[in-house]
This record gives sequence, C-alpha cells and structure tokens, in this order.
Amino acid sequence: MNNISPFHLAIPVDDLSLCREFYGNILNCEEGRSAAHWVDFNFFGHQLVIHQGPETEKTPKKVYNPVDGQSVPVPHFGVVLEWDTWHELKRLLSEKEIQFIIEPYIRFKGEPGEQATMFFLDPAGNALEFKSFKNMENLFSK
Repeated sequence: MNNISPFHLAIPVDDLSLCREFYGNILNCEEGRSAAHWVDFNFFGHQLVIHQGPETEKTPKKVYNPVDGQSVPVPHFGVVLEWDTWHELKRLLSEKEIQFIIEPYIRFKGEPGEQATMFFLDPAGNALEFKSFKNMENLFSK
C-alpha cells in the first residue's frame, strides 16, 4: 500500500479564507500553490484544492445512507490513516472542538472490515471521513 499514487481532488467552498484556515490550521495541511480563487493543500500526501464557488441561496440537498447504524453523508471524502495517526487526529480535533457528525468509533466490530472512523464537515459543508484499520490488509476485505 506504500506505492499508492496521490489523488487530486478539487472541491467548491463558499468562503475561501475560512476554509483555508480550516484545512491549514485545523487539519494541519501544508499549503501549496494558490491564486485569488483557489488554494492547494497537501492533504495527507494527496492534492486537495479548494476553489471559491459562487455564493448561492440554495442549499444542496443532503443525502445520507445507513451504514452500521449511522447516517453517513454522501458525498464525502477523506483518508485512511495509520492506526496511531488516526487516534492522534481524533485527539487534535477534539481539542479544537470540532463538531463531529458521526463521533469517532469502531465500526463493523469483529468483522473483517473492522475500522475506526469519524465524520465532520468543513466550514463549506463538505463532509470528511477519516478512517483506520489496525491491519491495513483488511482495507478491501469482504
């Protein structure tokens, strides 16, 4: 799993300054290139770009799917972290008083896909999930 190519993801935000602060100072992502309407971040080894989108009065419809008794927001994105790194991020987010939409917990207990997971929103309402497996070999286990 160490030879995975970094992904590139570009997402819209409605307040570039506020989201720049969130990804840089809350998630501790190193900032890369930027321009007046976008900012690159090193998102745990991947390239995340936040783009200033137009302000609209319409709020997009929220969609949720049931997973392990939780209402999981769709769409969402995130990273699978090493076990200790996930727990450190959970601690940092709790210290920074991030409001979780799904509190950190162990999902699929006792099953091959057992994992630690947590969900929260960025200031623009984009849903993020961070997860971890004690054994990364179980990432795609059935």
